[in-house]
Amino acid sequence: MALQVKDLDLNNLGFAYIHLPFRYLSIYKDGKWDEGGLVENNKLEISEASPAIHYGQQCFEGLKAYRTKNDDIQLFRVDENAKRMNKSAARLLMPEIPEEKFIAACKEVVRVNKDFVPPYGSGGTLYLRPLLIGVGDTIGLAPATEFIFTVFAMPVGAYFKGGMKPAKFLASFEYDRAATFGTGQAKVGGNYAGSLLPGVQAKAQGYADVVYLDPATHTKIEEVGTANFFAITQDNAFITPKSISILPSITKYSLLYLAEHRLGLKATEGDIYIDQLENYKEAGACGTAAVVTPVGAIHVNGKDHVFYSETEVGPLTQKLYDELVGIQFGDIEAPAGWIFKV
Repeated sequence: MALQVKDLDLNNLGFAYIHLPFRYLSIYKDGKWDEGGLVENNKLEISEASPAIHYGQQCFEGLKAYRTKNDDIQLFRVDENAKRMNKSAARLLMPEIPEEKFIAACKEVVRVNKDFVPPYGSGGTLYLRPLLIGVGDTIGLAPATEFIFTVFAMPVGAYFKGGMKPAKFLASFEYDRAATFGTGQAKVGGNYAGSLLPGVQAKAQGYADVVYLDPATHTKIEEVGTANFFAITQDNAFITPKSISILPSITKYSLLYLAEHRLGLKATEGDIYIDQLENYKEAGACGTAAVVTPVGAIHVNGKDHVFYSETEVGPLTQKLYDELVGIQFGDIEAPAGWIFKV
């Protein structure tokens, strides 16, 4: 049974599933999508032979709705989520979702669940999870012929506990997030399933998550288990790793733009070598869920490399966070095309 707004404290949220009243559902069959629409049932009925559950033919997205000071509700760069889902779908031989269908579905889910968008100033948002899965009776290793596209939502707080505070991460030389020519650039469940074990092990040792290295040489930082990575050089340049096995984070590319055009920094994608961390004075993890999480330290081969501080946020990381979040919540003017009003 879906919760009522009165049952929730929207000012004090974690990051957990909450059953809201409505979600969007559309079916692809006989070579085309149906019209789709809102449903109340949060259970998906699928064949036991669905390729999604046998062969991992599925992908997903994550984005947020924000309540502004004027009580408007807006989405951030939802068109980029639509584009990225279609790139993931193409990699796994799934049908394209028309961009306008994707955006309309997200807007509609927010509109009908608008009472659950946390109030301005609470730090909370409405998190949306678009999901595309291959279903139907296909037991052999082959693409599905039927698909489900759904979008559901839940109010959330900070992904990493403590909010905008430096977190400590563990560099992994034992596990890889994705193969060099695998599905690292696609937002597919298998990439995350493989990160569960190292992630749990890292958390058991007191770390926020794992920092993964390039699978070919284990010499360059790629990304964190649930977010992209960035660093600030000693001469104030903003850099993020560049690799064919990294998920192209919408937050990362937004920060690249803001670092250059709003903060006046040199902003590039390039190599960040794990044995040259002394070249960087600040670092962070970034993504829709994580937003911007300062990396206070990375544990590498038995030693901690501390960036700006393990307890305080670096000044440039703070400025990037303030600029990004200010745009998302409507306090700072956004670059053209970034904001979609609901």
